[in-house]
Amino acid sequence: MKNLFVLGLGLCVAAVVSGNAMAENAVKSGPQKGDRLGAFYVTKVAGAESDGVSKGQNLCYRCKNGSRPQVIVFTRSTDKKVAQLVKNLDKAIASNESSKLRVFVNLLGDDKEGLEAEAQKFAATSKAKNVPFVVPNEFENGPDNYGINAKAAVTITLAGDSGVKGSYAVSDTKDLDVKQVMSQLKEILN
Repeated sequence: MKNLFVLGLGLCVAAVVSGNAMAENAVKSGPQKGDRLGAFYVTKVAGAESDGVSKGQNLCYRCKNGSRPQVIVFTRSTDKKVAQLVKNLDKAIASNESSKLRVFVNLLGDDKEGLEAEAQKFAATSKAKNVPFVVPNEFENGPDNYGINAKAAVTITLAGDSGVKGSYAVSDTKDLDVKQVMSQLKEILN
């Protein structure tokens, strides 16, 4: 009986320790559910050739999209997982035309010119037709009013009616769960 008590106590301690470790590794980034979306300006670099925005134009895509359902991706990486996410979101735009779903991908980093080159390359390799690739004016960590965590490799905001309906962030793209993000689309589609 004493051994069972010690074993049970050990399991409880292990659960608390692993729970704390998971909490320490969790990344909170970007606007959270229930927040209002603020305006922020970006430069369109590539993609979405039929959206009425010229390459090189500086604008607020969030504002252009208005209260339509939209997914805003902030990424420091263009690896295979992020490319898969973009491809899936591009398909979702086409298959949810009646809901007027919008998506735009913001590249973040230290070098604006390098980010612009990377955005052009990423747009070409992803083959997304409906997704604009942009560089925010505040390119290092995204717009100040969005609270993008500097440790987040990818931050995804799902919004509708100008409010946040879902938020997702990972510190390493290997942890990016594309299926989970895509399943959250139902939260914003009309």
